[in-house]
Amino acid sequence: MDDNLTQQADEVEALSAIYGDEWCVLDEASRTYCIAVTDGQTKPTWKVCLQILLPADYPSDATPLFELNAPWLKDTERYSLSESLDQLCCENAGECVLYLLVERIREFLVDKSNAHQRKEETSMGSPSSSSDIQYAIDLAMKESADSQLFDELPVIQHGDPITDRRSTFQAHLVTPIVTTEQVKRVLRKLYENKKIANATHNISAYRICGESSDSMIQDCDDDGETAAGGRLLHLLQILDARNVLVVVSRWYGGILLGPDRFKHINNAARNVLQYAGFIETKESKSSKEKTGTGKTKNWKKGK
Repeated sequence: MDDNLTQQADEVEALSAIYGDEWCVLDEASRTYCIAVTDGQTKPTWKVCLQILLPADYPSDATPLFELNAPWLKDTERYSLSESLDQLCCENAGECVLYLLVERIREFLVDKSNAHQRKEETSMGSPSSSSDIQYAIDLAMKESADSQLFDELPVIQHGDPITDRRSTFQAHLVTPIVTTEQVKRVLRKLYENKKIANATHNISAYRICGESSDSMIQDCDDDGETAAGGRLLHLLQILDARNVLVVVSRWYGGILLGPDRFKHINNAARNVLQYAGFIETKESKSSKEKTGTGKTKNWKKGK
């Protein structure tokens, strides 16, 4: 029981740090909390208040008790969302799941917001002027070209996961990447994987050779993990890795890792870059000297 209470305290502390004022302690003695979950818009259209009660034997032998409060929520929607949250608890039995519950609700709200927006756009009617018609034609041609570009994307290669104190880190690499549009398409393809899309952070960095030999297009994204994207890009710069995109996913396990998280992000990225041949090992150097060829390693390829 003491271990459960320790895990609960760590989880609550982490959620308070992640969500700030959105996270509220209703009754610390009875371990009752609530959080207002929105669709992430500047002016949220949809909001659900999630009220949580943590049993004394959570997470080892019990799941959280929760209640959804939203006046606009229809009975069918409430039932469907509750079923989804129950299933999530069952799939992660014995683990801390509060963060997963909150993000599943947010995903539901984002989908509802997108559907509502599409409905409003459809109700506005079709373009009538010649300029609007030409714009629609140009947009369709662009989407067709983008679709062809998407089909030509290289395979996403996944590195081995690194786990520390229930947090897991895994790197994903794509090469060759030759345009920023490809970067966007690859990220969309990567996030089709629900596990990756639900990661706490997806830190990314890429470097692309420009039109001239001495120019380089490069950028990075922290995805909420402050300074992690810059560190990842710095690693690519040190290795002079070109035409490559690296994404490191982190699934938070309920325990704060401190500076160690940056070490794991860096190591996960180095491993996947080494396997792809961007880092030459002593063994590969020796093999090249003896045979004149390099070594290759089998990959776990994304679907």
